[in-house]
Formats: sequence, structure tokens, C-alpha cells
Amino acid sequence: MTTPTATIPGYIAGTWDIDPVHSDVSFIVRHLGVSKVRGRFDTFSGSIVTAENPLESSVTATIDANSVSTRNEQRDNHVRSEDFLHTGDHPEISFRSTGVRYEEGETFVLDGELTVRGVTKTVPLVLEVNGFGDGMQGGKVAGFSATTEISRKEFGVSGGPAGGVVGDKIQIHLEIEANLREA
Repeated sequence: MTTPTATIPGYIAGTWDIDPVHSDVSFIVRHLGVSKVRGRFDTFSGSIVTAENPLESSVTATIDANSVSTRNEQRDNHVRSEDFLHTGDHPEISFRSTGVRYEEGETFVLDGELTVRGVTKTVPLVLEVNGFGDGMQGGKVAGFSATTEISRKEFGVSGGPAGGVVGDKIQIHLEIEANLREA
């Protein structure tokens, strides 16, 4: 088996701040069982600590649940309601990593605790390290992609009357660019 650092060209250990301008936090959910609706969150923040040993790295992130956007104001307001995110009582969604695993086939898995509507569940994110490089302003940047699938019902999201019109499974996609903090 190859060691994790051997598979990450230009790896840099340090603390990184997520750049919301060059990052994307999005989701996909089935609608009426026949199509898929896509949405995103426009406001989020977080930090990534890349340790000398990549398997000791960590992530914390917070999402403003009110910043949900599906390109339809009526639907967005419904997603903010008690049927879904209940942002009046739960204005934030959070993630805190609990570990990093390296699996065969050069795949990283970032395990963590996702909190939605005050319910915390363990969620594994399949992680792709996109690379490390020079930023536009002279600092260092890093890029990561991650995906997972969660059950909305496990987080207490009813989906509306009669169980809702959206599927239970929600795909989450993260495209993250982060800036290395100055020492």
C-alpha cells in the first residue's frame, strides 16, 4: 500500500481558512420521485488543519442554514421552514471531523459529526485532495472535493405533509478552496 503523503503532490502542513468565494457547498435531492432538485448554501466558513501526517488532519465548518438557495424563493422559504431546516430554531449546520482514513485505491475518507436541526450524526465524506499551489496574492492555496449521502429523516427533517415530496436521500457535494494562514 502507498503511504498517503506519497499520493499528494506538493502537500503542505498547516492551518487553512475556507475561501467562500472560490468554494461551493451544494446538495441534490429527488423531487416527486422523478427529477432532482439542486441547491446550495451561499454563506459558510471553516478551517482545515493539514497535519504532518495527513491522517491526523481535521476540519471544522459552519453553514448559515438561512443562506439556502435553490433558485426559487418560494421553495427556499419552504426549505427554511419547520418542514425542513427549521432555521428559526436552528440557524446553523455544522461539521466537525473525528478522523481521516486512507483506503485502498488511494481514497481518503473524512469521518465527522454533522449537525442539522440540532441532531448530530456520524457522516463519512469521500475526500479527494485536489492539490496545493500558489495563490493569486502570493499565499498558498489548497483544494479539496468531498461527497456524501445522508438521510433527511435521520436528522428529523419531515419534508412536509404526508412525508413530503422530496426523497429521503440527500447527496452533498463540496468543492473547497482554502488559503494557508500566515504564521
